[in-house]
Amino acid sequence: MDIQREKIKGLLDKLKSGHLTSEEAITYLTNLPYEDVGFAKLDHHRTLRKGFPEVVLGQGKTASQIATLTNAVLDRSDRVLATRIGQDVFDEVKGAIPDAEYYDTARLLVVDRRQHYQRIPGVVVASGGTSDEFVAEEAAVTAELMDCEVVRLVDVGVAGIHRLFDNLEILQQARVIIAVAGMEGALPSVIGGLVKAPVIAVPTSIGYGSSFKGIAALLAMLNSCAPGIAVVNIDNGFGAGYMAATIAVAISKGNRD
Repeated sequence: MDIQREKIKGLLDKLKSGHLTSEEAITYLTNLPYEDVGFAKLDHHRTLRKGFPEVVLGQGKTASQIATLTNAVLDRSDRVLATRIGQDVFDEVKGAIPDAEYYDTARLLVVDRRQHYQRIPGVVVASGGTSDEFVAEEAAVTAELMDCEVVRLVDVGVAGIHRLFDNLEILQQARVIIAVAGMEGALPSVIGGLVKAPVIAVPTSIGYGSSFKGIAALLAMLNSCAPGIAVVNIDNGFGAGYMAATIAVAISKGNRD
């Protein structure tokens, strides 16, 4: 359920029936585009524009600020996502928001108050090595919160390519694939040459000296000769998960239409 949309519909119904004055309606609509909480301006209109509420970037914010923003989102939405959250910060926020959940590998804070919703199949997250899991999980949980059913393929990097080929059927049936890899960043190119689905490549900062904290993998992915690959920033699992979910939702909607 889209709380924001339901509130606006209810507002218009009350205005139409005479149970709400024009001035009261104007007051509500004035606060619709964004809410100024002092240290931030929260974009409540984003749910209507993009279908998902504004995501809270936890990096650089205090626990108090994160709790304030999370509660403000929940006033108008039934789900919220906060990224780059440490365990200590989550423990503080949990006191203010008891139903908040923590995904420690992905460093994500999630509140999901939806009762029923339909999962959209077709998203696969493939990671090169166990060390890449913090990025892969950020992508997977993000896509799941955006209504997608996610299949995880863990430790299927090119150093043991038979591990990847054992999952070839899963990859070829996917609607969109997220390929996460550090080191030389070859995994997205290999997958991209085997499937017709779009591949979102995510370079990670995992690697030794000349990997330059992910720059080597980033450049390799940007220079891939396999078509159908798009690249996000280093360690940006959230961006990959959001894009994958956007693609999967669009495909699902197209199939229904």
